[in-house]
Amino acid sequence: MNEKQTKKPSAPGWRFKLGVYLLVLGAICPLFTPVVAITGLSTEWKAALSGLLLVGIPEIFSLLAIAVMGKDGFNTIKEKVFAFFKRHALPKEVSRTRYRIGLVLFLLPFLFGWLAPYGTELIPGYESHRLAVNLGGDFLLILGLFVLGGEFWDKVKSLFVYEARTQFQA
Repeated sequence: MNEKQTKKPSAPGWRFKLGVYLLVLGAICPLFTPVVAITGLSTEWKAALSGLLLVGIPEIFSLLAIAVMGKDGFNTIKEKVFAFFKRHALPKEVSRTRYRIGLVLFLLPFLFGWLAPYGTELIPGYESHRLAVNLGGDFLLILGLFVLGGEFWDKVKSLFVYEARTQFQA
């Protein structure tokens, strides 16, 4: 037996736990952007802090977490995440009905986002609930991607590959 097979996994130490906390803290930083927006700071400071909370700080916390955890801790988290996605992977093929429902869920937010600016006064309550409506559209878009299944991801990927060709079955 080699060393990896005889070595039992040890309980996570303080470095691993601190690394996980740093990852979580970095992941929730963007949620504090609305708090910055309601402060009395100048517009320049609000923009700078919001940008850092959305783009810079989460990445810094991720790098710190990886540095604190080390290679073994990072690989442990990576294995757990990949195991989760492997268990809950998208089916490769879906039924025709599921595919049509997924297309509606996927395309409806695009259609709404394209038409809404031209008729906001025709949509009751849109102006007062714009954030909720837009978040709902984002949710439908992501839900549509999951309902469409794995083959749809291949179709989307082929949009970005110049050499990709379509082949229709008769």
